[in-house]
Amino acid sequence: MDHPVVIGVGGFTSDVGKTTLLCELLRAFPGWEAIKTTRGHYRSCGKDPHACCVSHLLGEEPLVRSGRKETYDAGKDTARYWDSGASNVHWLIATDNQIEKGIQQALARVKSPGVFVEGNSFSQFVHTDYFVMVRRADTEKIKSSARRALSTATALYVSDNVVPLEVPPIPVFTPSDLPALIDGIARSITARV
Repeated sequence: MDHPVVIGVGGFTSDVGKTTLLCELLRAFPGWEAIKTTRGHYRSCGKDPHACCVSHLLGEEPLVRSGRKETYDAGKDTARYWDSGASNVHWLIATDNQIEKGIQQALARVKSPGVFVEGNSFSQFVHTDYFVMVRRADTEKIKSSARRALSTATALYVSDNVVPLEVPPIPVFTPSDLPALIDGIARSITARV
């Protein structure tokens, strides 16, 4: 195998449970790595600048940080990956135009047999072996990057355990079904090898 198995975890919106699911998956696949993708912009994002804004990290090229020293920051998603057993964590920070180049650079750093990638935008540029879209049943909102990624999704994960009436024609899982989702991912990996 010349490249790792790539499992994507995207979300309809922010705060739907992507990181929580990714951490559960890291616990189920020991020794795997994780990539966090962050799309940045050169203006205020309207959220707490100390919590999420990455504009000061943007440059002419995408930025990929790897290893515990560069990615462990208590309370952040990347720290949660480490705490869940990731063998390495990579954080891609890029503008919309840099995502394709940046995800290739991040994937080139992966040494384990598999990697979980959190985000939506990267899925336009990388074949995923399995792609899970995460949503909450209590909202119909879906951001544009999620709408694009949904067309390549293998499964839907409803993080608040209530399956909405309208769902795409793909397998639907909830936290109660987590073992079945893990089994589905494992089977897709076995089929690839």
